[in-house]
Amino acid sequence: MTVSDDLLSPPQPPARSWLFSSLWACVTGAALVSLSTIFFTFTCRALVQNGEWVFPVASGLLCLLSLYSLISMNISDPGILHRGAFEQDPEAPYMARVNGRLYDMPWCPTCNFHRLPRTFHCESCDICVEEFDHHCSWVNNCVGHRNIRLYLLLLVSLCLYLGSVLATCVLFISRRRHMAFLDQTMTMTILVALPAGALLLPLILQLLIKAVAVGTARRPYEDQVFAPRYVVEGNGSLDKAPG
Repeated sequence: MTVSDDLLSPPQPPARSWLFSSLWACVTGAALVSLSTIFFTFTCRALVQNGEWVFPVASGLLCLLSLYSLISMNISDPGILHRGAFEQDPEAPYMARVNGRLYDMPWCPTCNFHRLPRTFHCESCDICVEEFDHHCSWVNNCVGHRNIRLYLLLLVSLCLYLGSVLATCVLFISRRRHMAFLDQTMTMTILVALPAGALLLPLILQLLIKAVAVGTARRPYEDQVFAPRYVVEGNGSLDKAPG
């Protein structure tokens, strides 16, 4: 009796369109491209015509880095754990030992295996992600073990880019105070500066939160979701974890 190759190979996660397949991801990409197009067409062109190259060049490089980070984050692997290949017992009591503490390994009925601590099943992507942080609708992908640094790069590049856009617009407005506000270039510059300033603060806050989470190797929900059941004593005995 032979065993089918389909039973021996681990099932793959369901196929889905990675590149801007959600509404919010489309909004993110369209907003970034539209804002950049207006900014470089009007504000930067006026500065370059006046012989000022520093801000347009710096903003252009940061724009390319932001677009690269956004697309890379969108198609990256967050830490997908492939589905179980064989029949397993959902009622079996599996536990994992991490830093002297035992954690329950809950059963995932979709992926057919017992999940390690910090592993979540994302309902949006229909996959289990190692060291799951959150599902980011703005890039249509999960943030996990394999792409958390890329997510930080995206936040850093967007903060720097929007900061440079805002600084360039403020510089342009301050040097062209004599221009009427009905002037097309001045109007477009103000229209770019307002959303750039509005988006910069929440992005900085998100960057700080995620930087602290990565630096401390903890997630905001960890104490509630991944509470240890037992603490392993020095003599090898098990003691009930507090709480």
